[in-house]
Amino acid sequence: MSYPIAEEVVEKTIDEVEDKVTPWEVIGHSDTGIDYDKLIRRFGSSKISPDLIARIESIIKKPVHHFIRRGIFFSHRDLDFILTAYEQKKPFFLYTGRGPSSEAMHLGHLIPFIMTKWLQDAFDVPLVIQMTDDEKFLWKDITIEEANKYAYENAKDIIACGFDLTKTFIFSDFDYMGQCPNFYRNICRIQKCVTFNQVKGIFGFTESDSIGKIAFPAIEAAPSLSSSFPSIFGEKLQQEYPCLIPCAIDQDPYFRMARDVAPRLNFPKPVLIHSTFFPALQGSKSKMSASDSNSSIFLTDSPKDIKTKINKYAFSGGKESIEEHRAKGGDCAVDVSFQYLRFFMDDDERLEQIRQDYSSGKLLTGELKKILIEVLQTLVSQHQERRKEVTMDLVQQYMTPRQLHFRY
Repeated sequence: MSYPIAEEVVEKTIDEVEDKVTPWEVIGHSDTGIDYDKLIRRFGSSKISPDLIARIESIIKKPVHHFIRRGIFFSHRDLDFILTAYEQKKPFFLYTGRGPSSEAMHLGHLIPFIMTKWLQDAFDVPLVIQMTDDEKFLWKDITIEEANKYAYENAKDIIACGFDLTKTFIFSDFDYMGQCPNFYRNICRIQKCVTFNQVKGIFGFTESDSIGKIAFPAIEAAPSLSSSFPSIFGEKLQQEYPCLIPCAIDQDPYFRMARDVAPRLNFPKPVLIHSTFFPALQGSKSKMSASDSNSSIFLTDSPKDIKTKINKYAFSGGKESIEEHRAKGGDCAVDVSFQYLRFFMDDDERLEQIRQDYSSGKLLTGELKKILIEVLQTLVSQHQERRKEVTMDLVQQYMTPRQLHFRY
């Protein structure tokens, strides 16, 4: 006996399964990970189009970063607004952040900072970087003291990315909250505008979540308001300056909330550009974790560590045998080594040649991994050398509230 209706229902259910993307959990249901086109439609953002890329290049008089060219930063909210402000010689600022849950950052953590550094240089604008040590205390099994310590250690890695001291302010939530009444006032303004039902709907909170978690989204939203930084923008700010936030798209819920609240408080809506997710070594279906040293390459890894991890754990899109691989070629869409090269090899022509060679079977998996190992060993060792120069005194300079340099 057949049951066509039941089969049809099951098939529809499977087809309608959505990827899960929240600030704390990311689950993709395909071999290539998240379906970003569906996510754009679901979140209501806009794709970064070729026309928009051409406009950026026309304004800054140079090519966009390869993260944008390759669709790694793929989505935005009102980026046109920031570009128009820049053309009109009106000031704006950048805001991004880091949730410090361990002393060591991994390669995935670098992505928003590499993009932000390029934006700071391209547009010559000030930047604030929020270290959400309070968030990690609330969500992780760590003490306040540990979370705050991790914030300062992570700040060293962030500074090693090359941010301009005259244009960059880094702050710990635990420390800055007591230094700046304006910051807390803006947090309260945002909190008053958002109901418990709304925050449950946006973030999926339940009645078993602590009130600290429920209140936290306003803390992450508040740095998008320039009045949260009177030392940078002045105590008597005549008007709010718009803000551009580069972040992974899992952080978007915070700023959907902020964009909903902003008009009611007479603040400009924060502008966003979203990145795709950096895959774990085990593939796009796996999740990188700071507690799993084998899920990614960490900025503390030695050249030997990098070689071992790539050779042992990097998910391959190659075939079962050399003969089959030569005949059918590899799948770059799922091959982690190739995906990592998309992020960290800036030579477009060489990357395209590698893609063609691997897809055709001319390049073997071991040879592809060897190329990646060399790229990452160089990148990580150079980062480690720069980090050695970052003293705690220099960290304190970046974390001291002060006026920053403005282009206009």
